Amino acid sequence: MIKASYFPTIIYAKDVNLDNRLFEREVIEWSKKDNGVNRTNVNGWHSQTNMHEIQVFKPLVDQLFIMQEQVFAEEWLESGATLGNMWANINPPGGYNMPHVHPNSHFSGVYYIKAPKDSGNIVFNEPKTGAHMVMPRRKEGKPPSHLWKEVHVDPLEGRIIIFPSWLWHCVQPNKSNDIRISVSFNFLQKGFNV
Repeated sequence: MIKASYFPTIIYAKDVNLDNRLFEREVIEWSKKDNGVNRTNVNGWHSQTNMHEIQVFKPLVDQLFIMQEQVFAEEWLESGATLGNMWANINPPGGYNMPHVHPNSHFSGVYYIKAPKDSGNIVFNEPKTGAHMVMPRRKEGKPPSHLWKEVHVDPLEGRIIIFPSWLWHCVQPNKSNDIRISVSFNFLQKGFNV
């Protein structure tokens, strides 16, 4: 049998070593001074979207650019990346993010500053609308990943995840007894407007 895989949706991940305790303190202080904005966050705090302009977070911005350039190389993209916006999220116990996409960008992602156990997975959904038209019965057991309709990814402190901006995703409720702190961001290919 000849087998080919076309139209895959790639989710990239990379672990980096940064000062997350410093970032945690800075984000918490920021949340005390700024009411933030309301987007997909429920019972949580979403900062303004200029985090990439704040000097203390420059080491994270630098790592995001390194990884995004690696993603661009994998995706055969030219002309480099530009960071459109970046923001912090605090999800206390019970906090979550509703399903959404990130318009006006090419790649989006998340970085985990603080992620206690059971603090809420990021969930990615099957992007091909046609695949939802027929839901065949599957054999018992766990099917291979190319047949999954959704993917649950554990948040891990120090991990960057980058994915296509059109990929529907959400964050499950924080079921831990502590806050979960993440950073979200959007990249564009140079030459496109934000």
